[in-house]
Amino acid sequence: MSHGVDAGAYARARSGESRLFAVWPGSWRSDLFVVDDLDEYARAHGLLHDQQRTGLADHEHAVRWALDPSEKKPMGSYITVRVHLDCGCAINDLDAFAKQMRAQQGWDIATTGGWGGSTTSGTYMRVRRKSLDS
Repeated sequence: MSHGVDAGAYARARSGESRLFAVWPGSWRSDLFVVDDLDEYARAHGLLHDQQRTGLADHEHAVRWALDPSEKKPMGSYITVRVHLDCGCAINDLDAFAKQMRAQQGWDIATTGGWGGSTTSGTYMRVRRKSLDS
């Protein structure tokens, strides 16, 4: 038995070697559920790409970025940038975008802090400054 989300557990459940369960803890009891839609589980946890949920196609993104004019520490470790996707994608899931940009361009995007949703002027996010140079 294990806990957490990992690709190995998903693969074992897909092959029929094991089953996935989810626990909903409560104050006086916990409810146990069988995960019966394994592909939906994988999409929800980023194990399978889900363009509808993330807004991101599974391709090399055409990206433009600019330093946020209100950035107070332009030489800091992390800076706020405004990102435009010229490929027509929308950033609905920062974790998914960060994963793709790490693989495609080596960017290190902060996913634990706040970020600005997509607007006509772009999407604001915090990025490790040195990773933008690669």
